[in-house]
Amino acid sequence: MFDKNYNYTCVERFLKYVKIDTQSNEDSNSFPSDSKQLELSKLLVEELKEIGMTEVEMDEFGYVMATLPANSEKEIPTIGFIAHVDTSPAVTGKNVNPVIHNNYQGGDIILPNDNSKIIKVDENPELKDMIGMDIITTDGTTLLGADDKAGIAEIIDAMNYLITHPEIKHGKIRVCFTPDEEVGRGTEKFNVEKFGAKYAYTIDGSTRGEVETETFSADAVIIKFNGKNVHPGYAKNKMINAVKIASHFIELLPKNSLSPETTDKRDGYVHPSSINGNETQTVIKFIIRDFDANKLKEYENFLKDLCEKAIVNYPGSSYDFEVIEQYRNMKYVLDQHPQVEQFAIEALNRLGIKPIQSAIRGGTDGARLSYMGLPTPNLFAGGHNFHGFLEYVAIQDMQAAVQMIVTLAQVWEEKS
Repeated sequence: MFDKNYNYTCVERFLKYVKIDTQSNEDSNSFPSDSKQLELSKLLVEELKEIGMTEVEMDEFGYVMATLPANSEKEIPTIGFIAHVDTSPAVTGKNVNPVIHNNYQGGDIILPNDNSKIIKVDENPELKDMIGMDIITTDGTTLLGADDKAGIAEIIDAMNYLITHPEIKHGKIRVCFTPDEEVGRGTEKFNVEKFGAKYAYTIDGSTRGEVETETFSADAVIIKFNGKNVHPGYAKNKMINAVKIASHFIELLPKNSLSPETTDKRDGYVHPSSINGNETQTVIKFIIRDFDANKLKEYENFLKDLCEKAIVNYPGSSYDFEVIEQYRNMKYVLDQHPQVEQFAIEALNRLGIKPIQSAIRGGTDGARLSYMGLPTPNLFAGGHNFHGFLEYVAIQDMQAAVQMIVTLAQVWEEKS
């Protein structure tokens, strides 16, 4: 039974964290991609020490790790909880001014410093379940940072609860706060062996009750169309314009299917994300996604076929086709360790929270970690509308996430 008199610290921590600009940089080659992320990481080191965690350190790459030693005599697998410090490059995270809407009673939420920014009920069905809750939003000029500073605050609060309630038995727990998740590099320097957990959970999901054990499988495709440049004043019957070849190729893509804007649920897609070049060479970058990894090869062959059709109309042209593997559906790994998901569901059921088992139309650090030998599903942190001005999180959902983490540690101890 969770202590009803416990004074949660997650909101106080969260409101402090969001004031620190930790936006990652997708155009940077350094690691972390922007050193300003380290300001929060250093603060987290101090806070973890303050609550009594052991083996607290930040390594040269900005990963913060810490240990809560076991207080049970049973043989229990070490479990980990992971969240990321960076925020999305899509919207500024500088000078964040969080606003608390106490005792929400329904209706649209107009953000105070930009009245054109409105969290609309008809676009946010979760709001109907938040009557009476206290909702934290931005002021309309920045993102909020609930992705994933809410997760960080919840993990630290849960560790604080376990430390201040030693009667709750648990095994060894490791926590880690990573940089650069938002630019797809959060596991790039992650040392699984050093982390030392057998299983882990990212606290980076959205709606209360989410247990996500399935992601897209993902590849990147880089297509380079090669033409021939000649001075335009003397180009007749000589120039082969790679820009036009690329344009023709783009025009061959399906208009009503196989794209992010025309698919949902379990449908995959091919998505041109950038185009750049000149008459000599034009480069198109794609991301391709599907829950079935075998379909990625079908999509790649489909794109190759379109390339062939495009260059037929431009004799003398050619193309280069490169595939870069990004990540694979973590379900293939997690299915081999069903207790990881089952124990999360058990924790939610004990708290009276309905589990929402959903597939992520995207990826998480957990997908990569699972293939690095650390099975890692994703659990809710409570935030909504990530990466935008309309981001929000309910205080009560943050507290529920704290309870979930604590209860999950109990479940692992009891069932080991």
